[in-house]
Amino acid sequence: MTRFLSWLVLVPALSFAQTPASVVEVHRIFQNKCVSCHGGATPAAGLDLQGTGTTELGKAQNVAGKLVNINPVNTYALSAGQKRVYPGRPDRSFLFKKINAGLEPTIPSLVAQEGTVMPGTGSLLTDAEKEVVRQWILYGAKTLGTQFDKSLVDQFYTTGGETSFPLGVPPAPPAGEGFQIKMGPFFLPPSGEVEYFQKYELGLPANVEVNRMDFEFSPYSHHFIVYNFTGSGASAIPAGLRTNPNHSQINLVAAVQESFTLDLPNNTAFFWDKNIVLDLNTHYINYSALKPFRAEAYVNVYTQTTGTAGQQMFATLLVNPNIPIPNTGDLITHTRSEYQTGADSIYIWGLMGHTHKYGQGYKVWKRLPNGQRGELVYDASCPDGEPGCVAPWFDYRHIPMRYWEPLMPLKWGNGLIHEAQWVNDGPASVNFGPTSDDEMMVLIAFYTEEPVEAVSAVGEEDNPAGVYISPNPAADVLYISVRGGQELPDVRIFDLTGREVSGRYSLSGGRAEIDISSLAPGVYVVQAGVIARKVIVE
Repeated sequence: MTRFLSWLVLVPALSFAQTPASVVEVHRIFQNKCVSCHGGATPAAGLDLQGTGTTELGKAQNVAGKLVNINPVNTYALSAGQKRVYPGRPDRSFLFKKINAGLEPTIPSLVAQEGTVMPGTGSLLTDAEKEVVRQWILYGAKTLGTQFDKSLVDQFYTTGGETSFPLGVPPAPPAGEGFQIKMGPFFLPPSGEVEYFQKYELGLPANVEVNRMDFEFSPYSHHFIVYNFTGSGASAIPAGLRTNPNHSQINLVAAVQESFTLDLPNNTAFFWDKNIVLDLNTHYINYSALKPFRAEAYVNVYTQTTGTAGQQMFATLLVNPNIPIPNTGDLITHTRSEYQTGADSIYIWGLMGHTHKYGQGYKVWKRLPNGQRGELVYDASCPDGEPGCVAPWFDYRHIPMRYWEPLMPLKWGNGLIHEAQWVNDGPASVNFGPTSDDEMMVLIAFYTEEPVEAVSAVGEEDNPAGVYISPNPAADVLYISVRGGQELPDVRIFDLTGREVSGRYSLSGGRAEIDISSLAPGVYVVQAGVIARKVIVE
C-alpha cells in the first residue's frame, strides 16, 4: 500500500504589523534585563548579551551567534543534550530554562547543578518578555525577518485571550511508560487561521515500539497529524514552526481530527527507530472575533520494548486531489478507487474520512475485481463509522474512525472505493486545499501487512513460536502467519472429537490463507506447528 500521498500545500502565513526583526525584539529584552551581568568586559559565564555592531540589528545578530546551536558552559545542561538556544525547541534551550520560572509548565524547575533563575539581579522578565523569547526560539531562532507578531503577544498578556487548555495542560505519561511531545504555543489574532508544521527530533536512547498515542488539542483545531521523515528528508527541513510542508521524503504516522487516543490492537505497534525525526502538523482557527488565541497541542506517546509486537502498524493517506465543487447549492459527489494491481492482502485496523465545512458525507466500499462497489464498510454519518445507523448525521468537525478488531482482511489488488459529498452554498467555487475556505477528500487508513491474532489471544509469553491465527471468530477464510516470515510445513484443523477436517497446509513466506467456507459452524482446533488454538467458525 502507498504509505504517503502528499496532499497539504502552502498555507499563507499570518500577516504581521510592521515591527522590527524578531531577533531585535529579543535583543531589546536582553538590554533591559540581562546586560548588567551578561555585558561588559567580563560577562557572566562568558556570555555577552550586549553584542557588537554598528546597528541594532547587527548587535542582535552578533548575540544570536553566541546562542543559537552553541553548547552551554554548564556541564549538567550539556550532558542533557541542551544548547544555549536549540532552534525550534524551548524545552531543549538552556537559556529559556533559565528564564522560564513557571511560564512553560512542562519544563522542569532548575536543579542545583543548573544554577538559579535569570536575571540573577534586578527584576525578572515579565511573562510577555519570556513569551517573546520563547516565540523567537519556536520559530527557529532566525536572525532575519519577523516571524511572529509581538503586539499580539503583548495583547494576550496585557488584556487576556483564549487558551487551548484553560484548566491546565495534559500531564505527561508516568516515568518509564513513555514521553510527551508538545507543539506550540503560537498566537492567532481574532478570527485568524493558520496551519503549521514543525520538525521534531526525539533523541530516543534506543529503538522503541509505540502501542498508544494520546492526542490532546483544542476544539479550535481542525486536525493533528504526525509524519516521520524517511531517508535524508529531515536534513533539508528548517527548524521551527513553518507553513511550508516540504514533504519529499516522508511517511504518515497518525492523523486525528479531535482529541483522541489511538490504542493499537494487541500484538501491533508503530516501530520507531531511535533516530526517527517526526514532522508535526496542526491546523488552528481562532473562532473568537475579539480576543487573541494561544494555540498548542500535545501527544503522549506510550512505548514498549522492541520485539514485543508481532506486526508493525502502518498508516497512509488516500487522497483525491481533484474535487471541483461549484457554489450552486447542489449535492456534488466525487469518487475514487484505491488499489494496487496484483498486491497481496493487507489488514485494515481503522478508516476515517476527512472533508471541510461543505462536506455532507463520506463512504467507503470494498472494491470488487471488476471495479464495482462491493460491501459498504464505512459511513462517516454513523456513530463509529459503522454503516446502517437509523439517523445518519455528518459532522465534518468530528468525523468518526471505524475500527476492526480482529482486523479486516482486504485484497489490495481489489482495493477500496471511497466517495465524498458536498453542498457548496458559499460565495465561490472551491477545490482541494488546506484552509477552511477550501475542501478536501482524504481517507486515512491504518493497517498491517500480515494478519494479527485477535485481541483476546494469548500473550507473547504463551506464544514463543510467534504463530498468529485470525480472525476469530472466522467465516470464509482463516489467516495464519509466523513472526519473521518463517516457514511452517504442517497446519491442520480438527473438530472437537479430534477428527481432522481439512487438508494439511504449509506456510510459504510465513503465511497462509485457508479456505474454511465448507466447515459447519462450530468450534475447531487449528494446529500450526507447536501451537494449537481454538477457533470459532460462524
